[in-house]
Amino acid sequence: MNRRSHPDEGPNRTHASGPACSRSAQTPTGVAESRCEAEPPDAGYEENYLLEAILGTNNVSAAWKQVKANRGAPGVDGITIDAFPERFRALWPGLREALLAGTYVPAPVRRVELAKPDGGVRLLGIPTVLDRLIQQAIAQQLGPIFDPGFSDHSYGFRPHRSAHDAVRHVADGIKSGRRIAVDLDLSKFFDAVNHDVLMVRLARKVTDKRVLHLIGHYLRAGVEVDGRLQRTTQGVPQGGPLSPLLANVVLDDLDKELERRDHHFARYADDFTILVKSPRAGERVMASVRRFLERMLKLKVNETKSAVVKTNALTFLGFAFKGSRIVWSERSLQRFEHRIRELTSRNWGVAMKERIRQLAHYLRGWIGYFGISQTYGTLRHLEPWIRRRLRCCYGKMWKTRRNRIRQLLRLGVSKRDAILNGLSGAGCWAMSQSPALNQALHNDWLTVEGLPSLTARWAHIHYPTTVR
Repeated sequence: MNRRSHPDEGPNRTHASGPACSRSAQTPTGVAESRCEAEPPDAGYEENYLLEAILGTNNVSAAWKQVKANRGAPGVDGITIDAFPERFRALWPGLREALLAGTYVPAPVRRVELAKPDGGVRLLGIPTVLDRLIQQAIAQQLGPIFDPGFSDHSYGFRPHRSAHDAVRHVADGIKSGRRIAVDLDLSKFFDAVNHDVLMVRLARKVTDKRVLHLIGHYLRAGVEVDGRLQRTTQGVPQGGPLSPLLANVVLDDLDKELERRDHHFARYADDFTILVKSPRAGERVMASVRRFLERMLKLKVNETKSAVVKTNALTFLGFAFKGSRIVWSERSLQRFEHRIRELTSRNWGVAMKERIRQLAHYLRGWIGYFGISQTYGTLRHLEPWIRRRLRCCYGKMWKTRRNRIRQLLRLGVSKRDAILNGLSGAGCWAMSQSPALNQALHNDWLTVEGLPSLTARWAHIHYPTTVR
């Protein structure tokens, strides 16, 4: 175990305020887990039983199912999801006792850098599988405590709420006559969260000091960069199951302040926008919200990315607005086209079955998110373009003239048309529009091969009762 304090070295007892325990239960990992005999049916955080509820059999079992479903890369210890159950089966009783006694020390997170679409870098912190399991168990118990008190205008990482709800709420505000947006961007929010500010807000509803102590350990666990440990004196590393909830806890005060001022706004994690009726009001709101963030939450506004704009110039969660109509932003469309070019590149040496599988996976995910856009006309142009690029890949894959003729004949093209197409000296892109290739690789044939229809899925999103 790569730990500064081995969990088995902790005292073999519960916290003084907790009930007596016996080792009898099993988690979904097959790990023997202690079941608290005196644990009340609904261990209430107000009676300092929250840590017992977090480590309860059912809660840990549900947490493991979620962590396993999310998969994810290993942390600094190199232990994968698949290897975790066998590796930690014998260690779990000692780990649980250490957690109850407050002697457990989390491993540092592994630093991963992801390129952002705008050219910057997003820093992720990947916890070990064990720490992901513990964080998930904590989040499952803290969620019901904090979520009922969160603002109705907060949509990120909450049950029965989504980015789509946030975008529609903005569209409703525009429809009501608010045509000016205060578009605020928080500077490196997840890296800049003040630990004291966060812990004060957690302590408002969590009185079990053992849980606060454990969360504090996670905040200060550090980051491993190129084999060296870096201390973390601020920030909530993106990548852990607990981070989204902690972000909502920090920013809930902002939500409540905006509600008190009766503003129309929507927030999804650290992305939020406020709608007002005039540029003058927008500038006033921008200045006052900036002061609130800096003084009360110790957060900074990114001045270069924040502005007061007309809603027609607003982008929010990948969407833009034409009047009150929701459309995808120009940048989102550019990223889509770039990814399609990558997946249909003729120089990508991959089997067509695998190419279509990856392309279909991307298209389903993309239309599942951007399908609420009300720009059907653009899809009618994108879909033929995608099919043409795919036909071009088939033409390139067939390589020789002889094989091209053979494949066209196999797909039902007449001998004359197959020979004319096969002997043509035109390039793959030009031939992808030829009658012979369009007859052989017709739309229904591509659908059978696994290529989904964007227009059909869009219609199902907007007219689910009339489209199969």
